[in-house]
Amino acid sequence: MLHRRTALAAFGGAMLAAPRLGRAADATGITATEIRIGNTAPYSGPASAYGTIARCEAAYFRMVNDQGGVAGRKINFISYDDGYSPPKTVEQVRRLVEQDKVACLFQNIGTAANSAIVRYANQRKVPHLFIGSGADKWGSYQDTPWTIGWQPSYRTEAQIYTKHMLAQAPNARMALLYQNDDFGKDYLTGVRDILKNRFDAVVTTASHEVTDPTIDSQVLSLQGSGATVLLTATTPKFAAQAIRKVFDIGWRPALHFLTNVSISAGTVMLPAGGEKGTGIITSAYLKDPTDPSWRADAGMQAWRGFMQRYYPEGDVTDAGNIFGHGIAATMVQALRQCGRELTRERMVQEAANLKGLELEVLLPGIRVDTAPTNYHPIRQMQLARWTGTTWQRFGEVIEGGSGS
Repeated sequence: MLHRRTALAAFGGAMLAAPRLGRAADATGITATEIRIGNTAPYSGPASAYGTIARCEAAYFRMVNDQGGVAGRKINFISYDDGYSPPKTVEQVRRLVEQDKVACLFQNIGTAANSAIVRYANQRKVPHLFIGSGADKWGSYQDTPWTIGWQPSYRTEAQIYTKHMLAQAPNARMALLYQNDDFGKDYLTGVRDILKNRFDAVVTTASHEVTDPTIDSQVLSLQGSGATVLLTATTPKFAAQAIRKVFDIGWRPALHFLTNVSISAGTVMLPAGGEKGTGIITSAYLKDPTDPSWRADAGMQAWRGFMQRYYPEGDVTDAGNIFGHGIAATMVQALRQCGRELTRERMVQEAANLKGLELEVLLPGIRVDTAPTNYHPIRQMQLARWTGTTWQRFGEVIEGGSGS
């Protein structure tokens, strides 16, 4: 279990847009032979489905270490369980920074968790890199220059869904089920960006807490609104519940959009009942491991080989293991760009200097790009529809940006 201290693979990462080097460069957590990287993940609790992401990252860094590390340094990946509880995240991050003396924080999972530590990381000038949340605010290079996101903005994602709804059913009413935190609220903001003063007339909302046992009552309430379009913006456990409940009560929205953080075939769609989610639309930027069109794809073949050798217990139908591979590869690239002159400041500078990075697991045409004034590394997506067994992409790759 990775919630114990583990010395595993290399990851490294970067994030802050060109921090100022006022004093001597900070090489905490960096030696001639080692880079210490800190992570928190929900190996337990209501979002434990995300635990596989950190396990996959650990496996990736182990692979990199076996290949000689990064510029001769091995990566000591230290990952602790925070149970998807922000107070626990704070406790574990303080442990990583003040006791374990990590060089950086990498891919801490969860919007609320990162919100609880972002000021601490920036005040202490600890790189807080490629975090596990698509909240739009992680692109705020002016306010939190030591923090950088990775995945597309939730706000932009919601804008895309709303535009698609208006194109397909301009007079439709939308029901929006969202998690009551910064993650879920970004979807509210994105929908409002498009509908503007029509929002209150078009949208009925229902929220839930991450500690709620079910979202059944919220789904029933939204069905009663008469909405013919549903947007579900919640984490995997509740997404699977929503898909089942919508189907079981006989609600058949003309369009059902699902946040792309909860579209894993292995942990959401198939456990919910593959046929129950047929027709659901999401936005994708990563290759789907259940899509047969990738069977002969060189990148996915390489990923399957990696899984077989370094993470054989991992579920090859779980999109979390695609995500973990891609974000770890991004971290390693940022570290490689630092070369031997590795410091905390340099990590952030190179994290904000990724140009057209192609990854084996990204969809064709989608790249990782950052700059000192662009902390949204992935800004492209493609719509996809659930067939009952896999996700089928349609339309063109859509170029987005920050919602702000």
